[in-house]
Amino acid sequence: MADDRTKYISPFSTRYASDEMQYVFSEEFKFRTWRKLWISLAKAEKALGLPITDEQVAELEAHATDIDFEVARAREAVVRHDVMSHVYAYGQVCPKAEPIIHLGATSCYVTDNTDVIVLREASKIILKKAGQVIKNLKEFAEKYKALPCLAYTHLQPAQLTTVGKRATLWINELLMDVENLEYQMSKLKLLGQKGTTGTQASFMELFENDEDKIKQLEALIAKDFGFDACMPVSGQTYSRKIDAYFLSVMSGFAQSAYKFTQDLRILQSFEEMEEPFEKNQIGSSAMPYKRNPMRSERIAALARYVIIDSLNPAMTSATQMFERTLDDSANKRVSTSEAFLAVDAILNIFINITSGLVVYEKVINRRLMEKLPYMATENIMMEAVKRGANRQELHEHLRVHSHAASAGVKLEGKPCDLIDRIAADPAFLQSEEEIRCNLDPSLYIGRCPSQVDEFIADFVNPVLDRIYEGNVESVLNV
Repeated sequence: MADDRTKYISPFSTRYASDEMQYVFSEEFKFRTWRKLWISLAKAEKALGLPITDEQVAELEAHATDIDFEVARAREAVVRHDVMSHVYAYGQVCPKAEPIIHLGATSCYVTDNTDVIVLREASKIILKKAGQVIKNLKEFAEKYKALPCLAYTHLQPAQLTTVGKRATLWINELLMDVENLEYQMSKLKLLGQKGTTGTQASFMELFENDEDKIKQLEALIAKDFGFDACMPVSGQTYSRKIDAYFLSVMSGFAQSAYKFTQDLRILQSFEEMEEPFEKNQIGSSAMPYKRNPMRSERIAALARYVIIDSLNPAMTSATQMFERTLDDSANKRVSTSEAFLAVDAILNIFINITSGLVVYEKVINRRLMEKLPYMATENIMMEAVKRGANRQELHEHLRVHSHAASAGVKLEGKPCDLIDRIAADPAFLQSEEEIRCNLDPSLYIGRCPSQVDEFIADFVNPVLDRIYEGNVESVLNV
């Protein structure tokens, strides 16, 4: 066998995705789930009167996990069919049950139902990790809810906000993603056993046209796997819109993470905030002083991949003809798994960054105070109007003073002297001390601290309660 170093190996396996997410998309998880589906089908068929014995079911259950992959591979090389190869491998260790394995079913009974289960289990991991990011950012927002900083519109300094209030914007987008994912999970159903064109004709034959038993059969299988029901109608496969819906949610997580990293990378260039930087970390091979935001950059890179990848299932859904075509399979196998693996990787890094964000309060205050004189002009003007000045005349004075002060800063490199200019102008009817009282940043943050508290209490905590009280633990028990 060739050395693994001579083969392409996905970076999701070697660098990015977690073991638990890789397990959900592994061959082992898939084929173990196939066997559980065959066991569930046999048990349900037996319960509804088909001639299947307790001994046959027990034999299937005894060999649910001892999959001989070599036997299956060898058989597939002969018959060119993955499902029938695994039916064969299962039958080799279950000779008594071999005649009733896959009874009445088509391949999509195991492949599509497994894919639905994979979507659910992968989504649980995403929810759990997104919850940790939200928890980290919640604690950050609470800590810095009253720390004033420059806000930006059009990437230009605008009215003030606080560091904590800005964090609620990052959280809010993640909440939208979590709620979207919860909604898709709540609507997710097993395919059931619909047959080759979705008509359940083979089961009509097995159950002698007893439609009630066929419906009971689906209900029993759905219950076995923790679903409320199976899909009401389908062709051979479940609608590929479901994959498109879930990858749209994955794209949403990628968008939220990307937006966070864009903000953080800019703030890091301003030297206001930084992602964690380890003691011995090297930022650049050529420039030893550099502290590059490499974690944020990696999130951005993976996020772009996910956003583009989310178009794949949309195109697959749109181009499926009639009851099914097989041009979905190869694309779906890659696009769905790698979207989840990429978002898993994004959230792993996101957790790391948000657990160690660094805030440089003195830099934030210095940069804020450079711009605060301009932002204080409206308060200064309003106070002068209260004392009898003309608002329109003052507006013109402020325009002249602010442009002159800006010219000194930009053209001559001088400190901003706007407040000095205003204090020297008798039109404002205030002393210099009174004017400088307006340079308290806390006067310009509005309801930021209250908004943070209310947002966390009313919106963040309920979502975290749902995530951590729900069944979002290891998929190993599935």
